Amino acid sequence: QVQLVESGGGLVQAGGSLRLSCAASGRTFSIYAMGWFRQAPGKEREFVAAISWTGGTTVYSDSVKGRFTISRDNAKNTVYLQMNSLKPEETAVYYCAADRDRWATRRDPEFYTYWGQGTQVTVSS
Repeated sequence: QVQLVESGGGLVQAGGSLRLSCAASGRTFSIYAMGWFRQAPGKEREFVAAISWTGGTTVYSDSVKGRFTISRDNAKNTVYLQMNSLKPEETAVYYCAADRDRWATRRDPEFYTYWGQGTQVTVSS
């Protein structure tokens, strides 16, 4: 099993940037694809980005494409989400998750096995 802990959230003004980190436990981190999701108050959990186990394949929600970048460093057991040009409507709790299908980069949260507790991102107007 994998335990995930997100960090890097906080308050940022519109147009600003944040870099989220997700630290994983154990030496099996590299066998999982990883995803980032977000959930705003009153809304369902939304796919943001995913990355294959080697980092060779990435996918993004259309709403963040060109502004966000997902990456991973398997030597550090960490996945990152660089978020640029943030918008107020992107205020949400951001979660990282691990997918046992290392190649899939799936968008549906139901397919992810392990989840972190989330980190709050607040974008002020």
